[in-house]
Amino acid sequence: MLTLETEPDPSVFSQIDFTNGAVAAVSGGSDSTALLLLLKDHLDRTAPATKLLAVTIDHGLRPGSAAEAQAVARLCVGRGIAHRTVVWSRRKPSTGLPAAAREARYRLLAEAAQAEGIGLVLTGHTADDQAETVLMRKAREDGARQDGRGLAGMAPATLYDWRIWIARPLLGTRRAALREVLQRANVGWVEDPTNEDEAFERPRIRAALADRNGTQRVEDAVALAARVAVEREQLGHRAAALIRGFASRPTAGLIRLDPGFATAGDEAAAVYALRILLATVGGVAFLPDQVRSKALLDRLRAGPSGTTPFFATPFCATLSRTVVDARRAGIFLRRETRNLPPAAPAVDNALWDGRWRITLDDEPGAFLIAPLGAARAAKRPIADDGTPPSLVRAALAAEPVLWRPDELLGECLGSAQDSQVLPGMAVCPVVAPFARFLPSFDLAPAGTVAALIGAPLLPATPFSGHTAS
Repeated sequence: MLTLETEPDPSVFSQIDFTNGAVAAVSGGSDSTALLLLLKDHLDRTAPATKLLAVTIDHGLRPGSAAEAQAVARLCVGRGIAHRTVVWSRRKPSTGLPAAAREARYRLLAEAAQAEGIGLVLTGHTADDQAETVLMRKAREDGARQDGRGLAGMAPATLYDWRIWIARPLLGTRRAALREVLQRANVGWVEDPTNEDEAFERPRIRAALADRNGTQRVEDAVALAARVAVEREQLGHRAAALIRGFASRPTAGLIRLDPGFATAGDEAAAVYALRILLATVGGVAFLPDQVRSKALLDRLRAGPSGTTPFFATPFCATLSRTVVDARRAGIFLRRETRNLPPAAPAVDNALWDGRWRITLDDEPGAFLIAPLGAARAAKRPIADDGTPPSLVRAALAAEPVLWRPDELLGECLGSAQDSQVLPGMAVCPVVAPFARFLPSFDLAPAGTVAALIGAPLLPATPFSGHTAS
């Protein structure tokens, strides 16, 4: 039976590697303030030379937000902790504000960490937050065709933008326990009124957990998350094994699956692997629908004879912007040529078509980036390696190339020998469904697909000597 911590466990930080320092995300609420005090105490006792920076994101959504950030700054001065306030100054959306604020918060925290040469951000998410997340996702699962992965809740660590780890060491601790820590230390905290605004989903769930059965419901939800997390990680390892065993990359933009992939026997892992590959090839941030992906796998498994997928009669299907072309030579995945980005100036740290990350030192607008196109792809020489030339050319047509006005600069970016395309410019493939947020549950398939497509290696997890999950 799962037992949640009613007193903060002093060892919650002991497995985290603080070698390169840490950023603590501190809003001024009870959870993040307690995180900061506990973390400071741990580092003072175990590694006093560790670089610690508290960062407060002022979303500018309430009149008192600037004063709250100043209160955090004063607390940090009194405790000898470096502090920085970062303001979300961009225009706020009229809809989807909580999601936009969350994205901005992580982006700004990551930028603050990177500016200090720190690769780790800690947040104060608690068992209460985990329970709320699971219950919100469960409500969505009950009303839609979902695959259940979301019931794992928040991961103990998430890789943001393939570069900064976000760790949540307090996921097993109740909020009430953290508030007792602050009360004993005579430290106050801010109550965010939006946490009580039941116009939003999370406050409604939070209010529902405040009744006399709330404690049991929190424990049940967190136990469900722990169970699903294990299942999700195991599924990911099996999917990764299938990808390693059956997938190859004949050329940029083209993935080949051996026909045996469809009949490997582990249906759940095959569907999951197929969904990840489809999203990656298509440059889509979310995995394709579970039911439609399973139907596609069933079609691949059947083959023309109904038993063995020889694909004597080729067939094509499209899902998540990816063309699935099954034929005797294998199952080929490529980006469809519809809805490709138009020619546009190359922009630093941009995701082109969800598939390529561009970094450049030059001024934006010095180059244009655009798809190669079918006409130019048809003129490219094709290596005779057994891959159908028509598929190679179709894949290359959707790949990005660089232009100056009326001048094509070199080959497809994905065909370059390394990520350095021109001086001051680099282009790297990304694992689209995990490019922005990679939960530690999914490290195995993400790392395997990264190796397949030539994406950068995953940075080491923040958990010293352990996997992140």
